[in-house]
Amino acid sequence: MPHYNTIKLPGVLAEKSVEIEKSSLKISDYIAFTKLRLSLLVLFSAGLGYLIAGQTFNTKTFICLLIGGFCITAASNGLNQIFERELDKMMKRTMGRPLPKDKMSVTEAYILVIFFAVGGSLFLWFGTNPLCTLLSISSLFLYSFVYTPLKRVSSIAVFVGAIPGALPPLLGYVAAKGTIDYMAMLLFATQFMWQFPHFWAIAWRLNEDYGKAGFSLLPFKTGHSKQNAFQILVYTLFLIPVSIVPYFVGYMNLVTAIITVVAGIAFLVPAIRLYRGLSMKAASVLMFSGFLYLPVVQIFMWLNI
Repeated sequence: MPHYNTIKLPGVLAEKSVEIEKSSLKISDYIAFTKLRLSLLVLFSAGLGYLIAGQTFNTKTFICLLIGGFCITAASNGLNQIFERELDKMMKRTMGRPLPKDKMSVTEAYILVIFFAVGGSLFLWFGTNPLCTLLSISSLFLYSFVYTPLKRVSSIAVFVGAIPGALPPLLGYVAAKGTIDYMAMLLFATQFMWQFPHFWAIAWRLNEDYGKAGFSLLPFKTGHSKQNAFQILVYTLFLIPVSIVPYFVGYMNLVTAIITVVAGIAFLVPAIRLYRGLSMKAASVLMFSGFLYLPVVQIFMWLNI
């Protein structure tokens, strides 16, 4: 008996090792399919929107907002990858995704999307309120069925995509209050304006790669030009007054307004450098500045110190 155990054990361990490796790879595929990091950023904004609303904290509502929001975002990202699976093969940035690599079938992808969309809608409907749910579903349709196909048609796609992209803090706010008021719209406006310089900085860096798939995402079809850099600069500059409107209508105190302006200026500096030098380095700094700007502003809007 001991003799047989010593013979069989390595085989069993090898099989277990293979199973674990396959499971790990499948999880990695699901993470890529749902764009986990992007989904978590969406949840961060939605969660802060809930907290900024200043209502009595409801644990059930907050958890359902996060789970439902993640699922709807995952479904949106999944549909985007299904629709663009052939185009993703053309770009270095996306060719390693599960569908282009045949690590996931289209049928499996659709099943995941349906699971996330239905599950997310149920969490939001029963855990938050109907308005939050309907706005979330509208965001999914706008992102997947309008923004995604428009990317190959016109740079207007960025404007359309900025609408669902700006909804997370508003959705969090609506989940808490059940209504859209001035502050909800101001949260939306700030994130809406922020997306243009941030996304255009990404498009600047990936312009050549995007071009392989026929995407037209910079403001003008002139590539790394002064014309595009000027447009980025104008939107970055305009973000500053938009972001401090809450102060003038009584939703933000002076300290928070000053911090918001300082953050806006810090975001503006690389935009100025991009306009002056048209460099890839300036675009990269602008992109990473965008990643810092939004959470800093939203955190201080919540704290309102």
